[in-house]
Amino acid sequence: MIHRKRAAVALILLAGCFAFYGCPVLVVTGAAVAGGTGTYYYVEGELRTDYYFPVPGVWSAVEKTIADMKGRDVEPDRQTDGGKITAVINDEKVTFRLKYKDKDLTTLGIRVGLVGNETASKMLHDRVADHLLKK
Repeated sequence: MIHRKRAAVALILLAGCFAFYGCPVLVVTGAAVAGGTGTYYYVEGELRTDYYFPVPGVWSAVEKTIADMKGRDVEPDRQTDGGKITAVINDEKVTFRLKYKDKDLTTLGIRVGLVGNETASKMLHDRVADHLLKK
């Protein structure tokens, strides 16, 4: 009986947090990523994680991933702190956002489609991680 009350209170508090938060739910997944932090954040349709590699290394791995997936209409937009690459892969627009965090730490966010596809983004992260490990 006590466990049911605690579960009910926890559920009410959780629902209240989401009601007042006003933004899409942040989903944190503890999946292991070789070369990454091991934590994915799915925010507003973009799956993000950190890689312990400098921006140029992650940029190169993204380009190789796009080539492997036979991406077309590739539009790179390189910035001093990272940048983004958009491409069409399997008839879906894919956006890769790279953000400098530290000398050997880069955040990579991947959005597949207009609203996002978590499963497809995870698969692309896996391919980027594979390319990073091949170096």
